[in-house]
Amino acid sequence: MRQGHQATPTGASLSTPRMAGLAGVLFAVLLAGAIVLARIALPEGGGAARVEVTSGQRDAVTAAVELVPFAGIAFLWFMGALREHGGDGEDRFVSTVFLGSGLIFVACLFGAAAAAGTVLDTDQPQDFGRHFAYTLLTTYAMRMAAVFVFATSTIGRGLGVFPRPLVLAGYLAGAVLLVVGSSVPWSELVFPAWALMVSVYVLKSRLGRPGPVVP
Repeated sequence: MRQGHQATPTGASLSTPRMAGLAGVLFAVLLAGAIVLARIALPEGGGAARVEVTSGQRDAVTAAVELVPFAGIAFLWFMGALREHGGDGEDRFVSTVFLGSGLIFVACLFGAAAAAGTVLDTDQPQDFGRHFAYTLLTTYAMRMAAVFVFATSTIGRGLGVFPRPLVLAGYLAGAVLLVVGSSVPWSELVFPAWALMVSVYVLKSRLGRPGPVVP
C-alpha cells in the first residue's frame, strides 16, 4: 500500500506503524491497569450512597488517575496504527464514525479521571465526583468504545485487512460494551482486551510484510 513516495526512507515507512502498534499494546495495558486499580479501590462503583476511602484506596485511585493520560495518548497512536493498517480505501462515513467515537472516548476517559480525582480530596464531599466518574466511564466512555470497536471491525472487514475471527470478536466485544455497560462489574476490561488482540495482529502482519524496494 501507498507506494507513491519511493524516496521515503525504509526505516521511516516501517518504524512508525510498528511503534504505533506497540502503542496499542501499551494503551491496553495502561487502561486495564487503571480499571483494575479503580475497581479494587472502589468496588461499590457508583452504587453505594457513601464511601469512606482509606489510605490504601486513595493510593490506588491516585495511581489509576495518573495512568489515564498516558493511556489516552497511547490510544491516539493506536488509532493512527489502525488507519495506517487499513490504507487508503476507507469508507468516509465509517471513517468519520471511527475518528469521532475514538476522540469522544478519550475525552470521556479524561473527564472520568478528573472527576475521580475528587475522591482524593478529604475536605470535600466525595459522592458527586465518584458517581460522575463512574457514570462517565461505564456509561458514556464504554458506549463510545463500543462504537469505535464496531467501526474498526467494519473497516477491517470491508478492506479485508482483518481476518474473519478477529472481525467477529470485535462485533462481540462491541455488543458487550454497548449492552452490558455498568450492569456487570469489570466488563470495561473487554475494551483493552480487544485493543490488545488487534494490536498484536497488526504488529504480526507488519512484521511479516516485506519492506519497500528503494532504488
